[in-house]
Parts: sequence; C-alpha cells; structure tokens
Amino acid sequence: MKAIMLMFDTLNRHMLPPYGCDWIHAPNFKRLAEKTVTFDQAYVGSMPCMPARRELQTGRYNFLHRSWGPMEPFDDSMPEILKQHGVYTHIVTDHQHYWEDGGGTYHTRYSSFELIRGQEGDPWKGEVGDPELPDMIGMKQMHQLIRQDWINRQYIREEKDFPQAQTMEKGLEFIRRNGDADRWFLQIETFDPHEPFYAPQAYRDLYPHKYDGKHFDWPPYGPVKETKEEIEHVRYEYAALLSMCDHYLGKVLDTMDELDLWKDTMLIVNTDHGYLLGEHDWWAKTIMPFYNEIAHIPLFIWDPRSGARNERRQSLVQTIDFAPTLLDYFGVEIPPDMQGKPLKHTIARDEAVREAALFGLHGAHVNVTDGRYVYMRAPVSEDNTPLYNYTLMPTHMRSRFSVRELQEISLQEPFSFTKGVRTMKIRASGYNHYHTFGTLLYDVQDDPYQQKPLTAHPETERRMIELMKRLMADSDAPAEQYARLGLD
Repeated sequence: MKAIMLMFDTLNRHMLPPYGCDWIHAPNFKRLAEKTVTFDQAYVGSMPCMPARRELQTGRYNFLHRSWGPMEPFDDSMPEILKQHGVYTHIVTDHQHYWEDGGGTYHTRYSSFELIRGQEGDPWKGEVGDPELPDMIGMKQMHQLIRQDWINRQYIREEKDFPQAQTMEKGLEFIRRNGDADRWFLQIETFDPHEPFYAPQAYRDLYPHKYDGKHFDWPPYGPVKETKEEIEHVRYEYAALLSMCDHYLGKVLDTMDELDLWKDTMLIVNTDHGYLLGEHDWWAKTIMPFYNEIAHIPLFIWDPRSGARNERRQSLVQTIDFAPTLLDYFGVEIPPDMQGKPLKHTIARDEAVREAALFGLHGAHVNVTDGRYVYMRAPVSEDNTPLYNYTLMPTHMRSRFSVRELQEISLQEPFSFTKGVRTMKIRASGYNHYHTFGTLLYDVQDDPYQQKPLTAHPETERRMIELMKRLMADSDAPAEQYARLGLD
C-alpha cells in the first residue's frame, strides 16, 4: 500500500471546473474528479498556512490554543508515526514557511525531505543592491517581501526554473524511483497558486484580456480599492497560475496511469484554504470573516480499497481527518488525542463522521458549520481579550517571541492532549478589528455567496452556539476563549 498527497496552497474551490466554474482552463481537475471521490462539504479547521499543517499532521485543531507556530513536543505527528511503523515518508515542497522560525519542526518529521527555494519572499538569492521594481499596485507595504521576491524572479525565467515545476518533477522522480516499493507516503506540496500570481507567459496567454494598468499580481490584504479592470486582471493572473497547477496535476495523473499505481495507491488532492479575489469587497484572507470562498475548500480522494470514483460526497469533513485517514489506511493505530476521523467509509459510501465542524484563526471569530448554516462568533470586547498562547515553542511566523512577550509568562496546567506536560501561558496580541464585524449567521444552502446574514433566527443561533460550545469542550478549549466570545 502506498499513498500520495498532492497539496496546493490557496486553491479556490469556486474556481475549479468540478465545482461549477466554467471559465478556468483546468482539464486535469475535471479528469481528477472522474478518477476520485469529490467532496462537496470539506472545510478548513485552523488558519492559515502552518496552523493548517499542524492539524494536518496532528489531527487536532490548532487555533483555540495558539497562533502560528511549530509542532509542539507533545504533538502526535502522522508522518512520524508512519515512519515509526515502517512506512517511508517523504515530502517535497517549495512552501517556504517550513524553513522559517514558525515552521521549522514540520518537515523534519518525515523520513526525508526536499526543499525547493524561491517562492514569494523566500530569502533565497542574496543581492545587496535593490532590484529594479516596476510601477505596481498591491503589496507595497510589505517591502522586504516585495524586494526579495523581485530578486528571486531574476532567477526564475523559464518554466523549468519555477519552484512549482521543480517541486512536481522532484515528486515524480520519487514516484518513479520507488513505484515498485511498498509502504510509502509521499507529500508533494506546492505553494502555488498562493500569491504572488507569477506564472509563465504560456499560462497567462490562456486568458487574453485588455489591461494597460500598473503591474498587479500580488493583492494587498485589505478592502478592495482597485478599479474593475484591475480586479479582473488580477483574477486572470490567479487563473493563469491555477492552470499551471492543473498542468502539473496532469503529470501526476499520467504517472499514476503509466505505472498502474491506482491499484494500490491512495491519492489525496487538497489545499489549506481559499482566497478572496474581490468577493465581499475584500482581498486575501485572515483579516476578514472567513467567508466560504476561504473556508469551504476543494477535496478529492481516491482509495483503492473501495474503488469509488467519479462520485460526490456530502458528508462534512475537515483537514483534521487526513492524519487518521492515512494512519488507518496503513493499518497504524490512531492516537487517542487525534480529533479527526478516518474517512474510509465516507469515501466508500458517504458515511458521516461529524454533525458539525469548527474552524477559525487564533484570536479571530470562532466559526462552526453543520453544512447548511455557518455561524461566526465575534469577540465581545473591543480589545479582544482575554487571549493567550499556550506553547513550549515560542516562535511566530518569522521571529522568536520577543523578550517583552516572555517577561510575563506563567505555567499552564496540562491540557487533555499535552501528555501531562504543562505549557507556557503567554499573553497574545489579538486582532482587535474582528469585534467590528460582529457575530454573523448565514444559511449557505439558500445563500451560498453569503450576501444576506440572518438576523431573526434565535432558535438556529442557539443550536449553532450549542454545537460550538460542545466542539470547544471536546477540544479542551481554554476558559478565556468562552469569555472572549461571550459564551461563558
């Protein structure tokens, strides 16, 4: 038995042909849907990148207890558990957050790993002088990332130079070298189609359009202020990068066909979250409510045990289900601290594994969905307190916790999942603006684009609150999370 996870970052469900998009050139995603089970009710858990990857490995929500950070010493790591039980695990990725302070303990859980450099603002090529930048709109405020990205682009010219192309070729190299071997798990993970939306010209040519404006392939994180033409242009830039992803997906499918891997190899094609390209008058993610364009994600799975293909599933599933699914597939016992559920019977016959799903970002709304309703509970106070990080690994995305942050730490008694280990309790800086959005309730069956929040449905709100509180209790959420949300 073998397994492949092909993971794209920021893959928008609503822009894929199997989910109804009729203008994106992505024939291999159509082909993928014919070879797998397509999930219609897959949701994120913890946002964004590394919190999602922590729960991918641990099968647990991250966002109730800490912000972006490394794997913790008490975490159960799926690839490490597989490794300990004789399953060879390998990751090839160009996702640069793995080699930052807040991601340094993830890739080392695998038997081996290959890291491809150059995505986004990855500090890859060293040049003292500033690069020549075009007149642009978008992410100017993140100058260091912009500066480094434009240095990197000088070394990424032909398609073979692009990090995604290298990542996919290295993944295919592993498959060809080990296709006849048994008991391995391969994670091919590309940062694309995450911003900046930089793709070879051949993919951009798939979307001809008139645009004479400034350079724009990296939207800002914030409200939309750009013109209709600029919005349309950057959507085409995203589409071009998505079509590049589709091309390399096709190479993976071709290789599985050629080597007849479908008979004994699970395939999971997934993402960590979506992205707003002007919908709801917002760009990007994490700074606004988690609308379905962000939280409702695509998911495709082939399981050779059932052989189910070209079918759809309506059961509610999440990122936390991947770890137990893979452990179950290889016949390895699932640790009791994993909250996710193995999806074997969901894939085979749409057997439900949960009534509701929790999702969110540390210090933002806490959200719950039952598949029909989405309830977004906002902080009740303007300062978004109380809020703490619980960790033994005090690092942020690109930095260590500051000395000032660490001067007032206390020790927290063990949570149910920390294996009897106490953690540091460190005051967290909240996102104070979430209070301004208020609490929101949507019926996404009748209002799939979430244009009309429900305002007079007290019974529905009470039911969603009870689901939220139950799931928070199941997660052993800190007491202050209930107080922060006005649920205590």
